[in-house]
Amino acid sequence: MDTEAVRSFVRAAEVGQLQHAADELGVTQQAVSKRIAALERALDVRLFRRTPRGVELTLDGQAFLPHARGIVAGADRAVAAIRPGSRTLRIDVLGLRSAQAVVLHDYWRSHPEIDLDVVTLRVNDPREAVAAVRAGDVDASFRSVTDPATLPREVRMVHAFDSALELLVGPRHPLAAARTLTPAHLRGHRIWVPGIAPRSEWADFYDQLTTAFDLRIDAAGPHFGDEVLLDVLAESTDVATLVGARDRYLWPTGHDLRRIPIARPTLAYPISLLLRRANPHPGLRAVLDHCAGLTPLPATTWHPSWAPPHEPIDG
Repeated sequence: MDTEAVRSFVRAAEVGQLQHAADELGVTQQAVSKRIAALERALDVRLFRRTPRGVELTLDGQAFLPHARGIVAGADRAVAAIRPGSRTLRIDVLGLRSAQAVVLHDYWRSHPEIDLDVVTLRVNDPREAVAAVRAGDVDASFRSVTDPATLPREVRMVHAFDSALELLVGPRHPLAAARTLTPAHLRGHRIWVPGIAPRSEWADFYDQLTTAFDLRIDAAGPHFGDEVLLDVLAESTDVATLVGARDRYLWPTGHDLRRIPIARPTLAYPISLLLRRANPHPGLRAVLDHCAGLTPLPATTWHPSWAPPHEPIDG
């Protein structure tokens, strides 16, 4: 069924004249007449009677009108659901406890009128996130491509914010009493980051981090979830892990885990945003402005080589 023909029928029924309906729809009266005639042929009924004052609904037209209104409203909702600027802003985050999700939640709390859909693509390879952005499945993805030269022409990567790393340890770890640490303090200690996925951005991040500061990153074993990792840290005298300062972790009070900042230099995980180069969703500008307003890290911060430069969304 031609939805534009149904739309023409609805407007003609509501205003009572084909010319007025045509004016509202931005077409000619002849076009409206042809659409309605085609609709009547398709339905095999007459919907209108012509009168000197315009048109009146037949009994069949009266029966069809409420359903026709539903068809038009459904078509409008379907278009709005996928049209940038009129539909919900859809952003992919690595996880709902990640720094990206925490920052997005803070943004939404300041702008509760914004229609925001936070999703997790559950992919490790950033190329899959790029493909989702390119296809329009999401408007943007908080992921990084470690070789920006491989990005397709339609997708760009911009800086969102930097996430400072902290050491997370249990109460019996040798570094548990420290108020702050330098990267040199971490040398020789086992830093367990289970389940580092090959070809992921964080795999390259940890490779560069270990090379730059001679650290011992242990990726052995599958990742059974944050709860298991936190249990191990609480019981261990020698295992630590690295977490982002804004990442949300919850553990039982009895675990007595410690989050210890790292400084001189601060170790930063760069959080990037992948978005379409042409016609990005207009809501992304406000999200990036919110990110830009976060407290910056010290000038002595260390970044991996692929950290994107700070630039405006339309730069």
